[in-house]
Amino acid sequence: MSKKEDLKEKETTSVDEVSQTQDDQEIVEENIKEEPTPEELIKVEKDKFLRLFAEFENYKKRTTRERIELFKTAGQEVMTSLLPVVDDFERALSHIDDDKEAEELRKGVLLIYQKFYKTLEQKGLSKIETNSGDTFDAEIHEAITQIPAPTDDLKGKVIDCIEKGYKLGDKIIRYPKVVIGQ
Repeated sequence: MSKKEDLKEKETTSVDEVSQTQDDQEIVEENIKEEPTPEELIKVEKDKFLRLFAEFENYKKRTTRERIELFKTAGQEVMTSLLPVVDDFERALSHIDDDKEAEELRKGVLLIYQKFYKTLEQKGLSKIETNSGDTFDAEIHEAITQIPAPTDDLKGKVIDCIEKGYKLGDKIIRYPKVVIGQ
């Protein structure tokens, strides 16, 4: 090769190298422009932190609610299983009242029943008062059957209460079973 050709080739190579270097500088400048500023980074990290903190607070509230609900339902199961015992006490007291010779037995059973029921009341149990002549409310009562009303004023009202209802706190755990007039 001649010197001229050699120089031309070197010039072409150096022009290519210069253009490549300029392209590299443009890419570096673009990368620099795309990187967030420290203020933007702080803002993004602060947003992440606030979201994580809010999520954790929601988790704590939810688990607290679930724990309280678990304690309530655990008490509800025990109370529901003891309600037949209360019913048996009441039936026994009503049958003992008929027998005059068993006065001492009646007093003993009454004493045990009162102590047992007071203990349940301290744990949040309360009776749902249902009397004959009360207006039937499907939210509170459970209708067992309907019978023809003895009088017109008893239509749609409670005629008889077959089984008492109970509440544990504000929640009804057993609805009173009633007969209503038709």
